[in-house]
Amino acid sequence: MSSRDQAATETSVPSPDNQAEPETGSENGSRSVATWLGRRFDVEVGPVAHGGHCVARHEGRVVFVRHALPGEQVTVQVTEDRHAGYCRADAVEIHRAASGRVPPPCPVAGPGKCGGCDWQHVDHQAQRALKADVLREQLLRLGGLDESELPVDLAVEEVPGGTLRWRTRAGFAVDRRGRIGMHPHRSHRVLPIADCPITEIPVLQSRVLNRRWPGAGGIEVAADSYGRTAVRQLDRRGRVRSSGGAKKLREQAAGRTWQVSSGGFWQVHSGAADVLVEAVRAAGAVRPGERVLDLYAGVGLFGGVLAEDVGPNGSVVCVESSSTAVADAEVNLASTAWATARVGYVDADLIRAEVESDRPDVIVLDPPRAGAGRAVCQALAESGARVVYVACDPAALARDVATLRDVGYRLAGLRALDLFPMTHHLEAVALLLPS
Repeated sequence: MSSRDQAATETSVPSPDNQAEPETGSENGSRSVATWLGRRFDVEVGPVAHGGHCVARHEGRVVFVRHALPGEQVTVQVTEDRHAGYCRADAVEIHRAASGRVPPPCPVAGPGKCGGCDWQHVDHQAQRALKADVLREQLLRLGGLDESELPVDLAVEEVPGGTLRWRTRAGFAVDRRGRIGMHPHRSHRVLPIADCPITEIPVLQSRVLNRRWPGAGGIEVAADSYGRTAVRQLDRRGRVRSSGGAKKLREQAAGRTWQVSSGGFWQVHSGAADVLVEAVRAAGAVRPGERVLDLYAGVGLFGGVLAEDVGPNGSVVCVESSSTAVADAEVNLASTAWATARVGYVDADLIRAEVESDRPDVIVLDPPRAGAGRAVCQALAESGARVVYVACDPAALARDVATLRDVGYRLAGLRALDLFPMTHHLEAVALLLPS
């Protein structure tokens, strides 16, 4: 039985990553009986869940298990027990392995080790199948869709670059001795590391790993398409303490160069920008003379490409809350005078004002991980425009799709892309049209 078929036979269990979690001893369902913390027991692993773990059950309780695969027989050790309905555990012994299991390529992957990757123990094809199962389950359960509204061949597409050395931007923790490392899963402890196999070599050659960072709380490193790096040192509250390296990075995508300021947003996978541009272009099917509204526009990647498609008889308006990103976007849009960028906080009022003034034919949005939210989705639906939604979280996408369906839109297209190999994350591009 596939994990997808198995999920269909299981009672639906919400992922703990989609809901607030009470503290031990509080009300609203927290544990008031003896804790299972540290306890070991055997389980049969059930379907994959959103968040990089699988679902099992033991003595009437749900157990969210990391480092396992659907169908495996494992011994787990409970790592966290703060809720009456479920606990968290690591698979520490594998008694019957699934066919997709492989040795982790990273020496610090595994129970109690680095929490940055979820699927180091899974081959790439099986990773993508697990992510497709999660996306499908979220759209069915949270999105309120039925199977007929989903692509028959829903899959998470492989992106050129493989599963290792794809990450061009990385954040590292720093311990009290100034050593750089990573946090274990759901822990503030710092595990010193000498390498990160999913990170590109130019990032690692920026000399962040082979020196001490006394007093720092974290280090952020970015490498651009030309191998130049920018390094930012953070304090223990996450504020920038100092910056070094390139002030402006230059990225290659869609056949041209883009300016991105140090600390600015750009997709972390080296191949992400190209495949996302292609997916957004295909979904939007923008024609010459049309008007485009690009929300959460960043440095203008989508707006800049779509400006080429609409031509001088059309228009593109990019809205972004970061003034630094807007300054970059102005540089990136300079060759298309009919495309503009401005600072703005995306909310329902802003969307209604833009729709009233410019009547966009297509609205592109790439919201943060939490999603766009009900009010923004309702304002989008009032526009009557074609909506191209770029999502980095399947649960947030599903909730927003549900809202858009409630106010008269339908899911007309969906592509999922594996922009984060070895992790549970994926990127999806959805097309939503008036019903």
